Amino acid sequence: MSNIMPLIRNETIKMVKKKRLYIIFIVLAILVPMFTYAQMKSAENNRDKFGGDWRLELQQAITDNQNSLGSDRVPEEYKKYRTVYIQQMQYYLENDINPKEPGGVTFTREFMNNAVGLFIPLLIMAIASDLVSGERTTGTIKMLLTRPVRRWKVLLSKLITLIMFVSIIVVSAYIICYVISGAVFGYKGFNMPIFTGFKVVGTDVDMSAVHAVDQWLYMLMQAGLIWFVSVIVAMLAFMVSVLVRSTAASIVIMMAALIAGTILTSMAASWQTAKYLFMVNLELPDYLSGGLPPIEGMNLGFSLIVLSVWGVASLIVSFLVFTKRDILN
Repeated sequence: MSNIMPLIRNETIKMVKKKRLYIIFIVLAILVPMFTYAQMKSAENNRDKFGGDWRLELQQAITDNQNSLGSDRVPEEYKKYRTVYIQQMQYYLENDINPKEPGGVTFTREFMNNAVGLFIPLLIMAIASDLVSGERTTGTIKMLLTRPVRRWKVLLSKLITLIMFVSIIVVSAYIICYVISGAVFGYKGFNMPIFTGFKVVGTDVDMSAVHAVDQWLYMLMQAGLIWFVSVIVAMLAFMVSVLVRSTAASIVIMMAALIAGTILTSMAASWQTAKYLFMVNLELPDYLSGGLPPIEGMNLGFSLIVLSVWGVASLIVSFLVFTKRDILN
């Protein structure tokens, strides 16, 4: 293990020198203020419309969704989502808790919840997709493999470094969101109660296990799930980087898979076997809030197992190919 530390240090230096890493932080620093501004305008409009009474605002949202259930223009799948949403919002209303209490903490929770399906995976893909293929393109992989170090140790050092930077990106996303949105909405809200434990059965919501937790605890659980999703996406992008020589091809493959997942999540309800695809299982935090799963029968345990299998399989393929294949030519 001692001789792998210099390799990890070397990979860390290479990662820090990549402009792509800083572009990720710049993208976050540009996009988060845009979303914060949009949220601020929405909050202002609702305040003018409902006089700052969140109960009226929530009741109106419930009524609008109830009215849409009778419309033929709304697809049946969307009606299921709205039916579940109505029951959950009524529970919040009955317990006198505002689920969207304005604040930097709430904004961060909502932003990360929406970002886990595509935005965060795209950021992770940006640093993972060229980890091996990039070195083959530039030819530096030959110098690396001529050292008296086993190939699996070289690959392991890259993987450990990748997971380190995945963790940094996830934590940075939370910090940037909180700091920027907090400047507009305020930094309070960590102790605000959030309901979790909603169990969706068909289009009915079982409230028997619902309980309130502080928002900081909810976000801690959410962050853990987002980190897990990010690591799995990183492992898959890492595998593609080992299999493909071209960095551009590696990025296109992962991007196509992630975007396809976003489409499938909203369209694959009737395709049962699609639930075994990794990209349909990325939105793990939805299970915390009690959202309707993309395909009936999916739950948090199922999605964790599916993602774990994909992660382990990608590691096996990566190490087998990297240690056995002639990469130098």
